[in-house]
Amino acid sequence: MFYRCNSRRSASPLFRFLFAAALTLTSLSVFSADMNTWFREFKQNASDQTLYKLLWSLPKGGDLHHHLSGAGFSEWWYDIATRPEQNGGYRYYTKTRLLQCRGYGTNEYGPNPQNLLFRTIQASTYAALNDCEKQEYELLSELDENTKLAWFNSIRLDKAHEGRNEFFERHWQRLNELNNNPHIGAHILLKNMQAFAAEGLQYLETQVNVDRSITPEGELMSPAASLQVYTDMLASQAARQTGVTVRFQYALLRFLPHAEQHLRWMYDFVDQHRDLYVGINMVGREDNDKGYPLRFLPVLRQLRRQYPAIKLAIHAGEVDEPNQHVKDTLLLGAQRIGHGLNTITDPDTLLLMRHGPYLIEINLISNRLLDYTEDYASHPFPEYLRTDIPVALTTDDRGMWDSTLTDEYYVAVKEFNLSWQELTGLARQSLKHSFLAEDDKQAALTTYEQRLRQFAEALARDGVSSLPQAAPKRRFICDYQPTLCHQG
Repeated sequence: MFYRCNSRRSASPLFRFLFAAALTLTSLSVFSADMNTWFREFKQNASDQTLYKLLWSLPKGGDLHHHLSGAGFSEWWYDIATRPEQNGGYRYYTKTRLLQCRGYGTNEYGPNPQNLLFRTIQASTYAALNDCEKQEYELLSELDENTKLAWFNSIRLDKAHEGRNEFFERHWQRLNELNNNPHIGAHILLKNMQAFAAEGLQYLETQVNVDRSITPEGELMSPAASLQVYTDMLASQAARQTGVTVRFQYALLRFLPHAEQHLRWMYDFVDQHRDLYVGINMVGREDNDKGYPLRFLPVLRQLRRQYPAIKLAIHAGEVDEPNQHVKDTLLLGAQRIGHGLNTITDPDTLLLMRHGPYLIEINLISNRLLDYTEDYASHPFPEYLRTDIPVALTTDDRGMWDSTLTDEYYVAVKEFNLSWQELTGLARQSLKHSFLAEDDKQAALTTYEQRLRQFAEALARDGVSSLPQAAPKRRFICDYQPTLCHQG
């Protein structure tokens, strides 16, 4: 690591002078240069707690790589799922014991594994089970404290041996029918908006699918009815009070047998709802070769002959091996690349991406926890950042990492010694490369610069100690930097 800002010395006179001088300047470029000097001095003097406090309050741009279905913290899922008055009238059961009711030799790799604890189902599904299977389940709302904690931990990476297989093959299967309830999804969205607003986020571009929602009776809900639940939430006073602007992407699970057919439906749906949906994403494990990028080139070319342009943000380069998936993804028409880790192994594509127009969505915590990088020192983020490839920090499936966007910023500053210009440039790039309409994008950038200036002026006037305390730290950051979570 480049920096460990543990010193608790008070700010030097030079430190205070440079900070005050920076804020008297009207030129943005000169302002940024002097703030670089101030921030360098700040990092040398600040404690871990003070640095985190600053980064928590720092105005941030957008989170562009955000899976809503993976962005709920465990306690959020539980709280909403156990309140029928909030979740649309649904009741849920979860598997807490294994009785081998279906005998041996069942398909444990399919959509309904028999031997998976904490797989959660709604009451209509529970009612259809046989008597033996019903004995394997408990009402989610009636779990004892130990079992509830185990349920919490079953949908987040809480142990050292857990990694990408636990994440890809277990977390989603456990959440199961919770992700088919748009009322739960809408409340998870609201909680994200509220939490992001508290740490200074301005814009959220999240992935929301509405074609597989089911009613409490187990019937398929229409996409229009499901979407209405989300739009009602966005129109609510609680959502509007956050001040966070939200747009949706539709996510295609790329390795499924009928993915091309789903993409055709998706294109038509997004085209009809351009007021809220601003793009399409392709998601799923890239080491499943059935989802290789060029599989979708013929259908995308066909769709582009039928519909006005729809923006694409596609996962690529989230693999261990060198390949040309990022280049192939650009050929598909992607404007943004999710992860882009192995772009570093493809010199031609690396050169192509310098200075834009493409952006790489960087997920430092995700990449480390899923072992796509051996450590942060081997992450290509600083190489991209400092060779003028547009990048932005994003949170991916933050509920399953038990982390925040501030945690991403903190790791980036600690590991790569970011300057003030680099730190704030990440937010600018996130807004510049958002899929907002052009007028909205320019307005968002103007708002960001105003917020950043006001933040710096408040620091000069009142000092770092005047900043609000960060919310209680999540599990990830306490493991990464224990000094942040020590009491006293």
